[in-house]
Amino acid sequence: MFDRRQILAGLAGATTLAAPTVLRAQTAWDMPVPYTDGTFHTQNVRWWVEEITKATGGSMKIQVHSNNSLIRLPEILRAVSTGQVAAGEILISQFGNEDPFFELDSIPFLAQGLDQGMLLYQASKQALEATCQRRGIRVLYCVAWPSQAFYSKTPINSAADMRGMKFRTVSPITSRMAELLGAVPTLVQASEVPQAFATNIVTGMITSGATGVQSRAWEFSSQFVNLRASMPKNAILVNERAWQRLPQAVKDAMLAASAQAEPRGWKLAGEVEAASIEELRKNGMTIVDPSPQLLSDVKAVGAKLTEEWIAKAGDTGKTVIENFRSRLRA
Repeated sequence: MFDRRQILAGLAGATTLAAPTVLRAQTAWDMPVPYTDGTFHTQNVRWWVEEITKATGGSMKIQVHSNNSLIRLPEILRAVSTGQVAAGEILISQFGNEDPFFELDSIPFLAQGLDQGMLLYQASKQALEATCQRRGIRVLYCVAWPSQAFYSKTPINSAADMRGMKFRTVSPITSRMAELLGAVPTLVQASEVPQAFATNIVTGMITSGATGVQSRAWEFSSQFVNLRASMPKNAILVNERAWQRLPQAVKDAMLAASAQAEPRGWKLAGEVEAASIEELRKNGMTIVDPSPQLLSDVKAVGAKLTEEWIAKAGDTGKTVIENFRSRLRA
């Protein structure tokens, strides 16, 4: 009898098992995802996996390892690129230091809300896919988070209220945003947010309503400023070499499931955004729209960050922004 773990390790997560009584090969992949099973992104990934399993008659098996249990988020991109695992999910903007196209969707006030977030995705999809292909990675689908908001222990009515605030950020570009607003950026993973607030490592943050509910934000903060600042996305990635080893029928099944999982995930994002804000309100958080002064301060920072991003991304980046803005005007 073979040892399945040894075979998986030997083939970097993509294994063909030959069952003596079944004339069909079986492929098994391990897939790390960074968020808990209660997160809509993870639930959507598990739906995607189930659809693939059904479509392939069980010949394609993908084992989802949630909540950073197999590989932590900062290492997932490299793990997929090198073939340590065949598939994985990432928060794209977390890797902005590695390529400017990874941070585009976290530029505050470039795209506001789900509709604009989708337009930005459509304008930048080809460039994002090319960026990943250079790393030996294929992008199968992307899903946005609900709109990003400010959370804090005290009211934020202007950038002046953020001066010196220890501010949890999720990516290089949100760290830059915090700096420009006078705050002190601190990169903290979603699973570590409650402890970071409890120990005063951070006293404010930018994140979605979904993450706020998952982390029970009402237990450590009181203010939710509904900025709708940006629509960062998660991406489902596969190692290109592992992909090319798949039978065409399995590739077709995965592409078909991806074509359904993407709009399904975006729809869930909108539903989760509305439900999360109500859940935060129900548990005692103060839900406010940004004051005119805060809106002015953050929009000015967003414009500066957009120009900085274009300078880093070059002609391709400039074309993407022009494409996005033309879609907004259409």
